[in-house]
Amino acid sequence: MRAVGTERGPRPPGRLAPFGTTIFAEMSALALATGSVNLGQGFPEDPGPSLLRAAAIAAIEEGDNQYAPGIGVPSLLEAVARHQRLEYCLDYDPSTEILVTTGATEAVASAVLGLCEPGDEVVMLEPSYDSYAAVVAMAGARRVPVPLGYDGTRWVLPPGALDEAVTERTRLVLLNSPHNPTGKVLDATELGEVADVCRRHDLIAVTDEVYEHLVFDGRRHVPLATLEGMRERTVVISSAGKSFSVTGWKVGWACAPAPLLAEVRAAKQFLTYVSPAPLQRAVAVGLDRTHELVGPLVAELEANRDLLAKGLAETGLAVRGAEATYFLTVDLSAVTDEDGASFCRALPERCGVVAVPCSVFYGDPEAGRSLVRFAFCKRRASIEEAVERLGRLVR
Repeated sequence: MRAVGTERGPRPPGRLAPFGTTIFAEMSALALATGSVNLGQGFPEDPGPSLLRAAAIAAIEEGDNQYAPGIGVPSLLEAVARHQRLEYCLDYDPSTEILVTTGATEAVASAVLGLCEPGDEVVMLEPSYDSYAAVVAMAGARRVPVPLGYDGTRWVLPPGALDEAVTERTRLVLLNSPHNPTGKVLDATELGEVADVCRRHDLIAVTDEVYEHLVFDGRRHVPLATLEGMRERTVVISSAGKSFSVTGWKVGWACAPAPLLAEVRAAKQFLTYVSPAPLQRAVAVGLDRTHELVGPLVAELEANRDLLAKGLAETGLAVRGAEATYFLTVDLSAVTDEDGASFCRALPERCGVVAVPCSVFYGDPEAGRSLVRFAFCKRRASIEEAVERLGRLVR
């Protein structure tokens, strides 16, 4: 038998060669190995609402343990439709315009795989969640980053930057707001510019809105699909994981006009096929009581954010405020020339805290070399312990 590559020469690296083990797995393993407070990966420490847990257990005990319908269990499809209508005045037909997915990550992957052809371009904000680049590569498409700026007070989308990134090969805009890792919420002017670019260039928008309810200081999330002319060209994605602190359940959904959703569904059915039926039924229960469940969580997250921001600032690090999500970013450049990756790998030994370097969220790691992300979606005691340990950096 001929050895692979011996006659034709070595095979060039595949398009997924740049994507190894995620930084989240690496840093969580480091936290476990060193006994550090894990402010790296964005998962809560609480078990999730008792209402949802009881509903999931009841569904299991009632025997709902086989394949769910391909598009999702009816109760969840209907609950998502009610949620979108009550929260945002967006009407979707549960039978043709809503699809349940295995978390928002699969929904984004299905949208990109289903809607893009090899050679298409996908415009996205940078820094960007790490799975975006990987799934664009899987589709054989090309990622086109639009860097967010920082004006000294908040992260901003530079006027005209999105429009300048569009070419004749651009297929879709992949938008994440509220934004991970920065915690930014696009304001009305920024959303209006995104909508204008999509309409003028006839682009599809895929919007990752998993942090839709975790917005702070009286802000309110506005879906891009609510703007004029955008519902018909937008795939709206969200999930239960962040809103209800059940990130391990991996129950998400996509809402879109039937022709777009059919393309998304065609890809999704060959990925996980379906998500667990009992968990879908439980999420349906939670969606109908969203504000009852999310209100206390938002208050807790705001308090954690403020405590962590104060502790980080006292070390001399430049803290960039979070308007939403689970995360704060800091700029190391005011106190050290060390890059974020080196800083994060050394931080457990220095003070027993784990964070994530933001360089992994950039196509060019140098663009984010001095930025580090800290998660504050933990128990209050964990944030207090982390702040105390971070104080060792200046002792």
